[in-house]
Amino acid sequence: MTWTAPSVTRDDFPLDLPERQSLQAFITWHRQTLLWKLAGLTGEQLATRAVPSSNLTLLGIVRHMAEVERHWWRHRVAGEDVPSLYADDEEWDALDPERAAQDYQQLLREWPAVDAAAARYDLDHTFDRRGETWSVRALYLHLIEEWARHNGHADLIREAIDGATGE
Repeated sequence: MTWTAPSVTRDDFPLDLPERQSLQAFITWHRQTLLWKLAGLTGEQLATRAVPSSNLTLLGIVRHMAEVERHWWRHRVAGEDVPSLYADDEEWDALDPERAAQDYQQLLREWPAVDAAAARYDLDHTFDRRGETWSVRALYLHLIEEWARHNGHADLIREAIDGATGE
């Protein structure tokens, strides 16, 4: 039996939440948006390149965002000694449609771990990123931007695969 990405529901949230809850709600909504865009596709479809000159795929985005969240929250902010999930951008290139379900589950497993790490630090907590001082607040904003950008990519890739469109 061929695995297909499951259907998901995106949660609505009030727009008058306190700052920390608003930032986390937007991250959660973007996470759910990516899963929503994957729903019903097979591993083979998730690994499909919509544009031959680009290595962007939906499966690559899944793998990349698992790596991004792990790296920023667990490695940079919390200082955890966690290995990278993928070496040197291989999340984009070393795709195996037969492992799509495992890659999808890796993304889902990463979220509670990164959320737990994030919850330990207030928004004004700072950390180093290659000699630059970042705040947790700035990281939330950066990750919202990263999620939004890749969800835009996901829109275009999904449309090229089967014509499905949506916000």
